[in-house]
Amino acid sequence: MTAVTPDRIFQVANGFMAAKHLFVANEIGLFAALGESSATLDEVAKRTGVPRRTLRMVADAMVALGFLERQGDEYRNTSVSSTFLSGRTPMDLRPALRYWNRLNYERWAKLEEAVRTDKAVFGDFAFTAEEQQLYSDGVEAITAGTARALATTYDFARHRKLLDLGGGTGSFALAVLRQHTHVEATLFDRPAVAALARQRLAGNPLAARVRSVEGDFFTGALPDDHDVILIANVLHNLLPERNRALLRRVSASAPDAARLLLVDFWTDPTHAEPLTAA
Repeated sequence: MTAVTPDRIFQVANGFMAAKHLFVANEIGLFAALGESSATLDEVAKRTGVPRRTLRMVADAMVALGFLERQGDEYRNTSVSSTFLSGRTPMDLRPALRYWNRLNYERWAKLEEAVRTDKAVFGDFAFTAEEQQLYSDGVEAITAGTARALATTYDFARHRKLLDLGGGTGSFALAVLRQHTHVEATLFDRPAVAALARQRLAGNPLAARVRSVEGDFFTGALPDDHDVILIANVLHNLLPERNRALLRRVSASAPDAARLLLVDFWTDPTHAEPLTAA
């Protein structure tokens, strides 16, 4: 008979500590400082400006978690850290870690209140300019793979005009436009986000095929001249009644032949898979 141990409980319960160590390692620039080479603690401390004693704690935690390797007195990035956290490849997840650390971590402390009251306790997305930048950069990094998958797997051949509701800085729309040269896109989002999108699009070769429209998709008029409408990673942020209201508004404004694409962290019928959505 296999012995029953509490190992899984300790692993999950201590998960917040592992996450915070990873966030801090990213914030102090540990992975970027190591890059593609190995270095001693003294060398990394000089590059990051972090005291050697506390740097050693974070670096050794990253070794324990599999993000760094240590040989003697030298540390180096593992392949996953070198690829996604060093800033030396296009697949850069550092903005995602900053988003989780600076915006999400504190909000998750309110989960118990949300469960006990069945009420949203996170509030609306009333971000400062700095927070909005963190949010947009982080979400773009997290969803980059999904955006590419949508652009390459869905058949956009019969579509000409894409409306991206809550389109942020355009990561999904731009992925579609790169893959399908006949498509034009409209990004529809709150004024602060629309302004950021226009900044991000400035100088982009695809900018001529994108327009950014600001508004509130619960109260404002929705553009009604598109044949495909995308709502990506919006619904999981809203209560069910708000989702129903949004979908009713989209249905009322969309042309009869328009196709609605919903992209989000969906679960299977058991609500237990995949883990990232459950």
